[in-house]
Amino acid sequence: MNWAAVSSIYLAEMERFFRTVAQSFISPVISTSLYFVVFGAAIGSRIDQVEGVSYGAFIVPGLIMLSVMTQAISNASFGIYFPKFIGTIYELLSAPVNFLEVVLGFVGAAATKALFIGVVILGTASLFVDLEIQHPFAMVLFLVLTCLSFALFGFIIGIWAQNFEQLQLIPLLVVTPLVFLGGSFYSISMLPPIWQKITLFNPVVYLISGFRWSFFGQADVPVALSLLAIAGFTALCMGFIWWIFRTGWRIRS
Repeated sequence: MNWAAVSSIYLAEMERFFRTVAQSFISPVISTSLYFVVFGAAIGSRIDQVEGVSYGAFIVPGLIMLSVMTQAISNASFGIYFPKFIGTIYELLSAPVNFLEVVLGFVGAAATKALFIGVVILGTASLFVDLEIQHPFAMVLFLVLTCLSFALFGFIIGIWAQNFEQLQLIPLLVVTPLVFLGGSFYSISMLPPIWQKITLFNPVVYLISGFRWSFFGQADVPVALSLLAIAGFTALCMGFIWWIFRTGWRIRS
């Protein structure tokens, strides 16, 4: 393993993040505050509790997952697309590094950024509601795995995209709707029976359910199934990235 190459890619990506750290810090704080004003105050005043948990606290895991997923995808996709755009990816491909070292550098940096945003949102949410994390180790595990898996997914999007518009296409049209429809701000047990069954086809449900269980000890689906879903998604993304570098799809002219 060429750790010098991994650290070089990682530090270069993190340096770009720290150049806009104020924007990266202020934006999630403002958006989180707005979510609590709209959902916590307006809707929360009409919904007292959900499964024995105050509505303001109930939406925190879903809010963190929404931001973490979108940030991980955005950072990873832009991180690998920009070298494609300016042509420096060919220098990377000709360097003595393998695909795993490239992935560790770019994906590791994107996951770190998303994890930072998740911690910021968690800290902001604690100013609005009282939070008690029943399973802190499981919470960290789900958060880290989500950051890594969606950073891998974003890496694939960055390689697939052929322009800047396509970078936002899948996150806006696919990922964000799946998160909103995956029980981020409600329990799927509140849905009619037919819609509960349909919702189970949404893979994001399993991530949010497992993450919410780490906070409140309650889940819409078994926790083991949530872990299996995120592990399978991570393995699928890694397999696809390996195929990309093996065949040169979208990265070699």
